[in-house]
Amino acid sequence: MDNKVISPPALLALKEALTCIYWYKDDLKSFISNSIKYKLLLDEFDWNKEYKRNIVNSLIEKMSKNQTIYQEDLLELIKNVVNINDFSHLEMLEDGIEKAKKAKNSINALKSYTDAHLQLYEDVKIIEERKKLSKEILEKTEGVRVKLIELKAQYFELLTSHDAQKRGYILENLLRNLFELFDLDPKSSFKCYGEQIDGAFRLDNTDYLLESKWVKNPIGSKDLDSFKEKIKRRLDNTLGLFISINGFSEEGVNTHSSGEKKIILMDGSDIMAILEERIDLRILIRRKKDSAVLRGNIYLKVNDILSEN
Repeated sequence: MDNKVISPPALLALKEALTCIYWYKDDLKSFISNSIKYKLLLDEFDWNKEYKRNIVNSLIEKMSKNQTIYQEDLLELIKNVVNINDFSHLEMLEDGIEKAKKAKNSINALKSYTDAHLQLYEDVKIIEERKKLSKEILEKTEGVRVKLIELKAQYFELLTSHDAQKRGYILENLLRNLFELFDLDPKSSFKCYGEQIDGAFRLDNTDYLLESKWVKNPIGSKDLDSFKEKIKRRLDNTLGLFISINGFSEEGVNTHSSGEKKIILMDGSDIMAILEERIDLRILIRRKKDSAVLRGNIYLKVNDILSEN
């Protein structure tokens, strides 16, 4: 905890407060057990025979002598004690009003010593949470990087393959893994018909129908018309993402860039940019959608996106 220790006066105040806040030892034991990580410490005492004050004194002494290990538990105890504001469990006892008053006074005394310690505790907690989040992000990023390397190797295998059927199935698997990697939860099974892969996914509350083809020539109006008809049979908020490894004809792009924009287009260069970690798949789809909505350009090239950044 930044090489700082809890001061002796604060520890004395904690001992007094713990002794006063519960009359029965079982209640106190339960409170402490729920406040600390090192619960085995409580088993070192005979809770049936030893006096409550002696147990508390011995417990806090042991923890305070090794704050490297127990400081977080001590601070958690302090925090939980000073947050107590219900004393009905004491007030119902004989002389309950006096017992409750004594408990309140002991908590107030503890508060006067521990504000700085509790602030330190909260600061350290925030730092620890940030470190944990950074570690999780790093691990996730590293996991994504390793998977992208694997998928890129598969994609290079596709580029040199002359077996159309095999290429279709490899592409089917590659796209499914790519969309899963970016948490797009692809629906359907990307069923392969020849070299056509169909599927669906959801991004930013928009449903997308996916179609992919790897044919020799760029995709033209006929295939795009057919895809658009599929989209029209879905709900109004459904859009289409058409992936053609060898791109799209100018005539096809121009035809579907006019009127209602229901389709955005990706090609092999987009896939390569994702696999080479030059752009995130989610960001790429969002930028292409924005371009279609704002500029009427359904075939925004990935190099144009990267040159703007």
